[in-house]
Amino acid sequence: MKHQSHWWREAAIYQIYVRSFADSNGDGEGDLAGIRERLPHLAELGVDAIWLTPFYVSPLADGGYDVADYRDVDPRFGTLEDFDALLATAHELGIRMIIDVVPNHSSSAHRWFREAVAAEPGSAARARYIFRDGKGESGDEPPNNWNSIFGGPAWTRLKTEDGTPEQWYLHLFDAEQPDFDWTNQEVHDEFDDVLRFWLDRGVDGFRIDVAHGMVKDPALPDIDPNAKADLLDGSTSLPYFDQDGVHEIYRRWSRIAAEYPGDRTMVAEAWVEDAERVARYLRPDELHQAFNFEYLTAPWDAARLREVIDGSLAANGAVGATTTWVLSNHDVTRHVTRFGGGEQGLRRARAATLLMLGLPGSVYLYQGEELGLPEVTDLPEESLQDPTWERSGRTERGRDGCRVPLPWEGQAAPFGFGPEGTTPWLPVPEAWAGLARSAQRGVQGSTLELYTTALGLRRELDALGDGSMSWLDSPEGVLYFEREPGVRVAVNLTDAAVELSASGEVLVASGPGAELSGGTLSLPAETSVWLRA
Repeated sequence: MKHQSHWWREAAIYQIYVRSFADSNGDGEGDLAGIRERLPHLAELGVDAIWLTPFYVSPLADGGYDVADYRDVDPRFGTLEDFDALLATAHELGIRMIIDVVPNHSSSAHRWFREAVAAEPGSAARARYIFRDGKGESGDEPPNNWNSIFGGPAWTRLKTEDGTPEQWYLHLFDAEQPDFDWTNQEVHDEFDDVLRFWLDRGVDGFRIDVAHGMVKDPALPDIDPNAKADLLDGSTSLPYFDQDGVHEIYRRWSRIAAEYPGDRTMVAEAWVEDAERVARYLRPDELHQAFNFEYLTAPWDAARLREVIDGSLAANGAVGATTTWVLSNHDVTRHVTRFGGGEQGLRRARAATLLMLGLPGSVYLYQGEELGLPEVTDLPEESLQDPTWERSGRTERGRDGCRVPLPWEGQAAPFGFGPEGTTPWLPVPEAWAGLARSAQRGVQGSTLELYTTALGLRRELDALGDGSMSWLDSPEGVLYFEREPGVRVAVNLTDAAVELSASGEVLVASGPGAELSGGTLSLPAETSVWLRA
């Protein structure tokens, strides 16, 4: 059995996009009661923790990442009592719970922002957000040239009741998501209290949205108009991302989490592609983990993957932190589709899963990947709800394709997502009948059984999870490494079978055809295996 250490150093954490997981009341949207009903399935899958996307009071301009009240549940998702019941059931099943905290911005429906709009320029109410006068003779131009991540300018101008234009406010995302001013002590105090509110209720940790944001260069300088003002930009220095001031915030938050028993954890969503920059968030007195977006965005290429794995382990190891591995989430195209789609995409995705689960550290799984779900690329335009769709002038479809509700059972869409007769908030493809959980459960070779087997082995074997690894000799296009003691992982990323020196037994394979005989492993194209000597 596993040695004792911080649970999050080697956990398998399952991300639940609340709106799309399970609908208990037939209103077409997932909810907390629906999650609670389906938790036994996740216990059977073998995850250690769940991470819930925002379920707070919200107009849902950006899927709940526009929070109007950080201390209550939106009625469409349930009540605080539902939350408490869900948390209690999760803990009874041995599943920990991480919840989202969204500190870069609030909803424009938040009480504070409504007060700011009603107040005068220069008032204390406006000081909680980033308000500025415009440029030009009459202030008609934005304070600087920053663009929103969702497209268009990052500034919106207020108007008085009679239509008179006045100050501008900053929103790095949607106009309904005004950015907080983290130079304001009230903002710090508010989030200290929000963290304590949920820690007091028993949550096991937080995922911090836009953790590289919050602090802006106080001069609010213009940026190079040719710079890619993007979350994934790893080379350009941007005056609103990855500023040094964020680290003092996390030192304070770390002290708060440490006051509570039970090994509470915090994970950063820091879209910073440089592993050494990411590691700065994970110093011993800061956060515990950060999502490995460099790994998530790596192509199907053995040399590049090895480079990212080595760089991640070295950078995190230098600060004593564990490394996380992730293939999909609610913001990116599902990896079955990213890896080519169809049979090849699924074959590669399954191989990538055994690679990821075999690496040292912890893993984050996105709901539905255990079913082999692809991206839904043909959603009707009238059903699209991601703000990117409208803000891009309907040129970018946004992220709805990875947020389609899960198929659970039955022969017709929406496959048990809600009670009979439910019309889900996004349409579920009829072609998903064979991918529903009930269609895969107990079926040898199914993607669900692959995940269940691998997660079970990962929990059982001391060699997997936290620890070290060493590379073994392998042909070009193949990743081959050993985990102590005596467990090996081999991944063939090429389009032809390869042979490797190996002995022992095959514990699990991502596809058929892997054979071990006479000290040689024959490994089919785009296939991975775990071996025990």
